[in-house]
Amino acid sequence: MNALAQLGMVSELPRDIQNSAAHSVEEERKDYFIERDGERYAGNHLLIDFWDARNLDDPARIDETLREGAIAAGATILHSHFHHFTPNGGVSGVLVLAESHISIHTWPERNYAAVDVFMCGACDPNLSIPVMQRLFQAGRIEVDAVRRGRVQDRNASAA
Repeated sequence: MNALAQLGMVSELPRDIQNSAAHSVEEERKDYFIERDGERYAGNHLLIDFWDARNLDDPARIDETLREGAIAAGATILHSHFHHFTPNGGVSGVLVLAESHISIHTWPERNYAAVDVFMCGACDPNLSIPVMQRLFQAGRIEVDAVRRGRVQDRNASAA
């Protein structure tokens, strides 16, 4: 456990889902797919580009900000891991969520950050964007949204 903590791979909010006696059979079988606009799908996946951004070289601040964004979106943080590159100072990292993940790669020399936010269930990944923008102060933000794991209508596929 200490080796994982030194690598930053242990969450400050640990959860032991596999050994929790509090989970009933019904909770374990709960379907976290989303139903919206007549579609059923696994989750919302945002690809976010922060251009003309700042504060891209501090892993601790980025970790803290992504955690705040995950909480704002309604997600459950399991653990995180961040790496600081030299000589340019870029950061790559991931928050593993019960609902999926948030990952980031920064290029301070280009004032650019690429963020990937994928969440299932009742979470709203869009709520993480303003939180990240407070740190990055980007001049331009581009967002591509994808509905992942779309369920095909069985009646339509049989026709």
